[in-house]
Amino acid sequence: MNFMELFSLMQERKSCRSFQSESALSPTEIRTIIKAGQQAPNPLNQQPWSFVVITSAEIKKKLRQAGEEAKQAVLDQGGPGWVGGFSIDFMEEAPLVIAVVVDPAKGGLGTFFNQPTGSIQAGSACMQNMMMAATTLGYGSLWFTFFDPGAVKPIIAVPENLELVGLLFVGKALGDIPASRRREPVIYADSFGLEYDAV
Repeated sequence: MNFMELFSLMQERKSCRSFQSESALSPTEIRTIIKAGQQAPNPLNQQPWSFVVITSAEIKKKLRQAGEEAKQAVLDQGGPGWVGGFSIDFMEEAPLVIAVVVDPAKGGLGTFFNQPTGSIQAGSACMQNMMMAATTLGYGSLWFTFFDPGAVKPIIAVPENLELVGLLFVGKALGDIPASRRREPVIYADSFGLEYDAV
């Protein structure tokens, strides 16, 4: 793959919030997506991640309820009103959900120098790889974090000492996915705030 093909793939990946309900992935495709995640960089190659593959309608319904509760919590605390109209129907429509779980104890040496989030950073890179893999396989995906981890962990039996990087919703997109407009990058030279005009 050359650079232009890679950049095209990056642009093709979009956040999908509407899925065809009858677009189940094969076990081979699921494993391929997860193996792509495992290729992500991570501190000391500790590979802090594990994965919960969710296809149960009952569990997806419970996850959706946790999402609804998160929406209400935002509104109750004076958050933006548009949240009330934000549909999370896709939480039950998507044929596949993969929870990415990480072990904070496998975050490298960062705890020695005020960098305690190595496992979350690794899990985030893992999630990105998985989304790119899903795109390559012709599926839409969404990295979803609109929930209280304390509410979601018991639903999928995640031990208290582990952390949720997010839920990855995967399936065939229902219709075209609008592209998100990207702002011009903010770039500084040598120090934050110093104008960089070479680009």
